[in-house]
Amino acid sequence: MTTYSVPVIIVGGGLVGLSAALFLNRQGISYLLAERHSRTSIHPRARGFNLRTMELYRNLGLEQAIREAGASLSKSKGMYTAETLAAAELDLPQNGVPESTLRLMNPFVPNDDISPTRGNRCTQDGVEPLLLQAARDRGGDLRFSTELRSFRQDRDGVTAELVDRATGTASTVRARYMIAADGAKSPVRQALGISMTDEYSHGFLINIYFQADLRDMVQGREFSICNIMHPEATGMLVAINNSDRWCFHAPYDPRAESPEDYTPERCKELIAKALGFTGLDIQILSVLPWEAAEGVAERFQAGRVFLAGDAAHVMPPTGGFGANTGVQDAHNLAWKLAAVLRGHAGPGLLETYENERRPVARFTAKQAGLIAANSMLSLFKGRTEGTLANVLVTAMGYRYKSTAVLASDECEAPQDQPEFHAAPGTRAPHVWVGHRSGRISTLDLFERSFVLVAGPDGAPWRIAADTARKRLGIGIEVYLLGPDGDLSDPDGLGQEAFRLSPGGAVLVRPDGFVAWRSDGVTDDHEQELVPALVQILSRESGGHSTQDV
Repeated sequence: MTTYSVPVIIVGGGLVGLSAALFLNRQGISYLLAERHSRTSIHPRARGFNLRTMELYRNLGLEQAIREAGASLSKSKGMYTAETLAAAELDLPQNGVPESTLRLMNPFVPNDDISPTRGNRCTQDGVEPLLLQAARDRGGDLRFSTELRSFRQDRDGVTAELVDRATGTASTVRARYMIAADGAKSPVRQALGISMTDEYSHGFLINIYFQADLRDMVQGREFSICNIMHPEATGMLVAINNSDRWCFHAPYDPRAESPEDYTPERCKELIAKALGFTGLDIQILSVLPWEAAEGVAERFQAGRVFLAGDAAHVMPPTGGFGANTGVQDAHNLAWKLAAVLRGHAGPGLLETYENERRPVARFTAKQAGLIAANSMLSLFKGRTEGTLANVLVTAMGYRYKSTAVLASDECEAPQDQPEFHAAPGTRAPHVWVGHRSGRISTLDLFERSFVLVAGPDGAPWRIAADTARKRLGIGIEVYLLGPDGDLSDPDGLGQEAFRLSPGGAVLVRPDGFVAWRSDGVTDDHEQELVPALVQILSRESGGHSTQDV
């Protein structure tokens, strides 16, 4: 039996697993990814990526490719309700949907003041092949048709038994850590005995992916969702390419019927009634049962195994949060694994993954459920207790609280609008600044190492950062932000966004979140910065430490 040794094994080659692979690669960490299926998803599933997720893909150099893959969905903005698609008034804007509902349910609206990019509509089956190819091009070890049969862990690592489903060949992988991105029914989570909490069901549905040429009907009248109220074909019609690919979500009662009852013939009949057209050539591409459920794993970490994506949380699709939350899980975890594997951080840093991401998952799942229960999408019914937050707060305006964040207050992030003013625990602000001979977003500075953004009089922070590099063995970059700084900010917009005093500084983690800030009123910059980094990295001391990966 062949035995492999890698720093990290990723179980699951869907959207979250592939994103984790790319984030680890960006941090210089090798991995092996095992996916039981022979290829990426053939079902559209998720249909959009919000502002924060697109920022992450932008930093991976994949923004343009994803936009091109989703070009056919770029006009899909309308949400309608009608007995059939033929009866829908697609020429009317939003067909009576309240503007407040639209704002709450649209995480893809442009926000040029807070981000260098914008959300993008693209189906999951269109994005996954792009991520897979990018991971392969960057040297990743990605094995499809490879199933995790068993695993065990000890104090030093995880031993996984894999089998090639095409050949039956078995192999053993020894890894320091494992990421379980193996879906809502996660065998890894079940093997660990981790239960789901906050469980609530908004109903069961059959997702029918079908082909039917509707271009003559929708050209120039493109829509995102049409809520079908036909008495014999109630459901939700969802655009996939605004041409000949669509999904129809039909509610069903698992106590009275099973997914097997939805034969191709029955599915064609449902769709024909829902569309309201005769003589259409309808082809069923796939049928997928699913539950519009809320649930969060009671733990995101068990020893050296970490849950991410649907393995860690499930939520209704309303708001488009599910896949995005999973991608952001992987991003939060990747730099922490890299820091520990290199010996730059203590294992306590890994505990902050659960401390930071689990509260975000609970809040986001609840928001998705509230949107479902309060929106025009009548397929989703349920509890309505709670306050609907601004969609951008849910998508990216959350605030981390953990030992990897040094905050002087315990205030909560506001729910009515996102705030990006470099408060510890929040995503660092985006500002366009001059750098060298061009213009960049401040977000372009992050992702690979710690970054210290200092005010125009912050030169002493360079010396402090140099000391931190030598004592702790870590990477840390320093930029002065001001009219004549490394980051040219002639109008003071950057200083205002970062709330920087002339001698102050903001420390940004490799994931782009603020870890600590100082007003600069100190005689010993080193004595401020080095202890802060020691705590953030869960180091037992300020001594130098390195470790090969």
